[in-house]
Amino acid sequence: MKQLFIVPTPIGNLEDMTYRAVSVLNKVDFILAEDTRVSGKLLKHYNISTPMLAHHQHNEHKYTNSLVDRMQNGETFALISDAGTPGISDPGYLLVRACYQNNLEVSCLPGATALIPAIVQSGIPSDRFVFEGFLPVKKGRQKKLATLAQEDRTIVLYESPYRILKTLNDLAMHLGENRIVSLSREISKKFEATFTDQIKTAVAFYTENQPKGEFVIVIEGKSSKLNLGNT
Repeated sequence: MKQLFIVPTPIGNLEDMTYRAVSVLNKVDFILAEDTRVSGKLLKHYNISTPMLAHHQHNEHKYTNSLVDRMQNGETFALISDAGTPGISDPGYLLVRACYQNNLEVSCLPGATALIPAIVQSGIPSDRFVFEGFLPVKKGRQKKLATLAQEDRTIVLYESPYRILKTLNDLAMHLGENRIVSLSREISKKFEATFTDQIKTAVAFYTENQPKGEFVIVIEGKSSKLNLGNT
């Protein structure tokens, strides 16, 4: 049995959990959870009694070596985040790298992520894209935006409801207000919604309507010539 499993968890709808994910979480010795309180609700829903250990961005550097030691001694672990696939804008990279450096086996299960559904339902070309996660809040933000302005591939970002309007205004300034953007929020949840139009229209919409939920922003590349028929 592999020593470390990367296990995606639902980003909203609990039915997005796979049979294999439940099986793995039941079989490992310990579950490494980003927030044990959040994950506890999921485990309770699926009657999973495997003990949890906290593993998040504030302690992963401290405990990675000890986890590797435990795996070398035969213990098995599953890494989960609060929602989605660990390692995608969530902790995971350091532990996976340490496992490979110590000849430990790692397996990542396929499963829920906000990234792919947002791209597919955006209507923006998905054959080539670049994922940038969250933009820098301050240092390096303007430089990153200037680089993205020249990007020919579809661009994908994550953003919180508290900064979405600022980010849209920054995108309008650097990429042009007529560029097509698709904003998906609350993916797989009850109030899931996708808004696709020009950046300037998105700015106007979220100026009038309070942004709610976490957003995935999909932006057409510089060389794309999309026409929505209503712009």
